Amino acid sequence: MAALVCRGLCAAYGGREALHGVDFELPAGAFLAVVGPNGSGKSTLIKALLGLIKPSAGTVKLEEGVGRSGIGYMPQQSESRGDFPATVYETVISGRLGRLGLRPFYGRQDRREAEKNLRLMGLWELRTRAFRELSGGQRQRTLLARALCAVDGMLVLDEPAAGLDAETQERMYSLLRDVNKKEGATVVMVTHDLVRGAAAATHVLELDGGQKYFGEAGQWPGRAQYGSGEK
Repeated sequence: MAALVCRGLCAAYGGREALHGVDFELPAGAFLAVVGPNGSGKSTLIKALLGLIKPSAGTVKLEEGVGRSGIGYMPQQSESRGDFPATVYETVISGRLGRLGLRPFYGRQDRREAEKNLRLMGLWELRTRAFRELSGGQRQRTLLARALCAVDGMLVLDEPAAGLDAETQERMYSLLRDVNKKEGATVVMVTHDLVRGAAAATHVLELDGGQKYFGEAGQWPGRAQYGSGEK
């Protein structure tokens, strides 16, 4: 079963065509690394996937039964405010807002999911701390826990390890691999880290305006170029 299908996808952003001819089918439960230089269309693809922009041609479809409200989305750290007055717990459980429907308050299941994801990210002991007091790595894990609270099949991340030191980056990728394998979520991750980022994935989509490669990570031609540790 496919989690995500793009057929002839073209999309414009900022008044110009940013993406054209994207055509791939991602299996459910896969971990996709989306790579490419700045301006290659990575963010445009994510916006089309999230329904934030309309394709100028082609289609992007999600697995049957998975709506866009069931996508857990973690934006770039630069897009997330660091002056939240909320606690870590309040930030994480806010990922359940899309599930409330007509309910005015969080329910027992919402609180269970928040606790589960806080513990998964190693944040339970920090749950009463203000988000703005956290380190960069702790903030990233908090935002990931928040995204996981919204997940109903798919997790989408835009540069989740950007700005983190090497040790914290490796921990972030390890957490994502666990989410993918143990929680069964399909993961779509935009990354500039062509070594650790691509190594964490099962599949790679390389963009440069159009689609240069899609397939298993082990068969990606760029693996030979960057496998030595160059970035």
